[in-house]
Amino acid sequence: MKTVSTTPFPDQKPGTSGLRKKVPVFQQPNYVENFIQSVFDSLEGFEGETLVIGGDGRFFNREVIQIAIKMAAANSFGRVLVGQGGILSTPAASNVIRKNKAFGGLILSASHNPGGPNEDFGIKYNTGNGGPAPEKVTDAIYARSRVIDTYKICETPDVDLDQIGRVEVGTMDVEIIDSVADYAALMEELFDFAAIKAKIAGGFRLTFDAMHAVTGPYAKEILEHRLGAAEGSVKNFVPLEDFGGHHPDPNLVHAKDLYDLMMSDDAPDFGAASDGDGDRNLIIGKGIFVTPSDSLAMLAANAHLAPAYAGGLKGIARSMPTSRAADRVAEKLGVKAYETPTGWKFFGNLLDAGLATICGEESAGTGSDHVREKDGLWAVLLWLNILAVRGESVKAIAEAHWTEYGRNFYARHDYEDVETAAANGLVAELREKLDRLAGTSVQGMTIAAADDFSYLDPVDGSTSANQGIRILFEGGSRIVYRLSGTGTSGATLRVYIERFEPDAAKHDVPTPEALADLIAAADEIAGIRAKTGRNEPSVIT
Repeated sequence: MKTVSTTPFPDQKPGTSGLRKKVPVFQQPNYVENFIQSVFDSLEGFEGETLVIGGDGRFFNREVIQIAIKMAAANSFGRVLVGQGGILSTPAASNVIRKNKAFGGLILSASHNPGGPNEDFGIKYNTGNGGPAPEKVTDAIYARSRVIDTYKICETPDVDLDQIGRVEVGTMDVEIIDSVADYAALMEELFDFAAIKAKIAGGFRLTFDAMHAVTGPYAKEILEHRLGAAEGSVKNFVPLEDFGGHHPDPNLVHAKDLYDLMMSDDAPDFGAASDGDGDRNLIIGKGIFVTPSDSLAMLAANAHLAPAYAGGLKGIARSMPTSRAADRVAEKLGVKAYETPTGWKFFGNLLDAGLATICGEESAGTGSDHVREKDGLWAVLLWLNILAVRGESVKAIAEAHWTEYGRNFYARHDYEDVETAAANGLVAELREKLDRLAGTSVQGMTIAAADDFSYLDPVDGSTSANQGIRILFEGGSRIVYRLSGTGTSGATLRVYIERFEPDAAKHDVPTPEALADLIAAADEIAGIRAKTGRNEPSVIT
């Protein structure tokens, strides 16, 4: 055991999903060690306890896992559980933490961001409930990182991460576990695998793009081996350090091949994809893309068709920028709808308190109380369960839903890698004029209210302020502006645009056409082009 002198780094503040930087930043001497020690120094009572470690297989994953194991041993953890090959999807890691009553876990991922020697890496700490650390913990980690002067590490040979079994590092047990088995077993408990298997055996075709990311082994085992989908239904299933040179973000830009296939004459019945660490999902039926916001609402409305949710939902939670489609489902079901800031950690208290069952974010994250993370494959399997029971297509289910509840036309415009000062200036100017916007007109629409969203947690009473600027129009339309915390360079300005349309005769209007006046209003209100120099978004989803 060795104590090493170090000096602080000024940039180790965790974002909405841990600390994310470019790989060369993490490769600086002591950078990884400083952050992990800052995590441990911010916790109490873990001596002799269990720590879970795993990641999405991206570049630098294995090296950091070796460091984390040796530091856990030096800091007196009693046991570490590591996914075979260093692989654990984020939801699978949450499940391992919960199943083994671990003290917490280190998840190594930059989620949907690119991987490679000069791309992105991340470290996130999850607490004993399996969910991301709350703000009070991440604030403590950051505070410690700014004054840290030593870290502890065990000088020992590296552990063989590829061999399932048990070894000792110092006085600590290290167990290399099957990355897939526990998660697959949990999914079999939640869903009617027999019904889905029968549906597939009857000729139902599906395709799943794992994007050379972490869900490949999970999808291969569950969809092909356990449910009987044809060999090759799971594409790009081998996790690669650089995700095959692609961007592992399951949206219509980076999963365009899947979208094109699903819009073709020979499209399978169901298409899906997941991201780098397995917590996001893309759902596409034959001839129809289902937005993440609509998917949340449709899953909530039909969840009772799956065994785990047959007794009904306790509540539905969504992040503030996510469309309000799920709110109307909650109203009809007679359960509470919760609106939280962006970041899955805000759902944790609601789930732990039994106030919500299903949660979702417009950024393609959906999940339930089975773990404390969003879960890409869970969403895919719930869709398959619903399709098997209802015997209808994705398109038929979506159109029936809109007829019953109305349709929320929705789009997110991302302006990526904006000069940070320009992005901050745009938001600051918006905040300064918020109290003067109500009652004014833009693009022929009247602004009913404008605010900077603040969240009061109904469980612990904590407040999270400045969580996104909302422009609310008469008639129910919305524009939301928010700076993202998931990038690693510059700033990403996200603009969320939403229009509610109750008239079923207007539900087939193309989304860009339905949102045209709101898109123009978003630029007019914030001066996006003038302040960022961007004539159009980097990505539209």
